[in-house]
Amino acid sequence: MIYRETGDFKTSYADDQQIFPIAQDRFAFLALMAVAFLVVPFLIDDYWEKSILLPFLVYALAAIGLNILTGYCGQVSLGTGGFMAVGAYSAYKLMTAFPSLDMSLVVITSGLITAMVGMLFGLPSLRIKGFYLAVATLAAQFFLVWLFNKIPWFYNYSATGQITAPERFAFGVPVTGPATDPWATYLFCLAFVVLFGLIAKNLLRGRIGRSWMAIRDMDIAAEIIGVDPLKAKLSAFGVSSFYIGMAGALYFAVLFGAVEVGEAFGINASFEVMFMIIIGGLGSMMGSFLGAGFVVLLPILLKTVLVDGFDLGTAFAKYIEITAFGALIITFLIAEPHGLARLWAIVKERLRIWPFPH
Repeated sequence: MIYRETGDFKTSYADDQQIFPIAQDRFAFLALMAVAFLVVPFLIDDYWEKSILLPFLVYALAAIGLNILTGYCGQVSLGTGGFMAVGAYSAYKLMTAFPSLDMSLVVITSGLITAMVGMLFGLPSLRIKGFYLAVATLAAQFFLVWLFNKIPWFYNYSATGQITAPERFAFGVPVTGPATDPWATYLFCLAFVVLFGLIAKNLLRGRIGRSWMAIRDMDIAAEIIGVDPLKAKLSAFGVSSFYIGMAGALYFAVLFGAVEVGEAFGINASFEVMFMIIIGGLGSMMGSFLGAGFVVLLPILLKTVLVDGFDLGTAFAKYIEITAFGALIITFLIAEPHGLARLWAIVKERLRIWPFPH
């Protein structure tokens, strides 16, 4: 049997309740972290940084945020792009107003500002749900984009309406601006994803996470057994927006360095993150990472095969990409609603009993 659980004894509740109770999972996670922190920074170049690794990390953080709200609490949201814009513009204002502020504090503060905005727009969830809540969050998406476009103070009265990240440092190392190194920006984003990913995992395993899942499964029954819908729903909107706001700040300041709100944080950004959690798996931390990796890598794969391999043109490759995403979403919703995370769980189940018959 390849995937072994026999002989892995637990002698305390703390051992039994750890994030990775199976020894193989712990060793695999530690090995992955060792490679990510100690090996990859010495191997990456500008292409791997800007085209693959940073987009994956930023979108994984945004997918974790949306999965907390939609996958774990059951509150449908189509305003992810708008909340990412709040994080990006908060980071820009903080960077220009406080030039000496460490970039890590800028990102965290941007997430806190976005959390407050998210809780404000989450108030309708106390009265409405389902399709009507989706429409309300869609209205928030359009309102936030309109707000950042129409009030020049947000982009410091720039003639173009574009915001550009000045050079800023994290622990003395430049992570924004033209003089950054690929390893520095990669480690900066990786540290945020790993740290706050572990925090999110522990939140979901605790009392607040159980209250979110109770609201998701049946809100009336949850209220009967003592779960406060006000606290549960608003906390889900706040924590989700916090993660999405940090992703928006990293997207603007570290990944691109300059954005325009309508192009970078439009409705397409909201749908893109939604596709990630649908394909990866609703209500799964693993699904957030799998979905982000899939959505980031699929366009690169199609471009490599169709454009570079068969010389079919970038426009044709884009049409195939859109069609593939639509077909995959329909397929997963019908055949496997829990996404890639469920498929990985099935593989692990098969490995537990291999080579014996299922």
